[in-house]
Amino acid sequence: MQILYQDKHLIVVNKPSGLLSQPGSIKDSVHTRLQSQFNFVGLIHRLDQATSGIMVLALTPFALSNIAKQFQDRRTFKVYEARVFGRIPACKGHIDLPLRCDWPNRPRQEVHTEGRQSLTHWRLLNIEGNCSRVELIPHTGRSHQLRVHMKAMGFPMVGDYFYAHKEALSLSERLHLHAKTLRINHPMTGQPLTFQCKAPF
Repeated sequence: MQILYQDKHLIVVNKPSGLLSQPGSIKDSVHTRLQSQFNFVGLIHRLDQATSGIMVLALTPFALSNIAKQFQDRRTFKVYEARVFGRIPACKGHIDLPLRCDWPNRPRQEVHTEGRQSLTHWRLLNIEGNCSRVELIPHTGRSHQLRVHMKAMGFPMVGDYFYAHKEALSLSERLHLHAKTLRINHPMTGQPLTFQCKAPF
């Protein structure tokens, strides 16, 4: 786990694919590893276990409250990069489809009229053989939002155990989804901070 930035108030890491954000059935996690190094570590947001990329954690209770409020009020800015199966014929667009938990198959999510409003903006970066590399900006933060929205569009993510068909799943042992950019305001100074981390696929 790579540390991208650290001061007295917050720490920003590059979470590898396969590592939990917080402990669950497996104890090892981003939060657990940092707790062994710092007196206080506050979990602000999460990435799916299979997703890699930028996570920010608070090192003081005040920073936890401040940055969590930024996420809650949608004053943060997040950009993801993904490789999806299929050649997307357009340059950019958005997906506005409501999502809810697929209870018989949880933790899978599904598009459903009774779900919560969910909006994703996307932009094509390039075509790579039978796959497309895309940039994804979630306006909302629903569970598995980017993965389900791209599947609903007809382009499942490469290596996605939950949503990819056999051919897309077989292309990689890991999910090709990476949180590559995060912008927040520093909890003490209010200064904008932008963190970037290149996709490892």
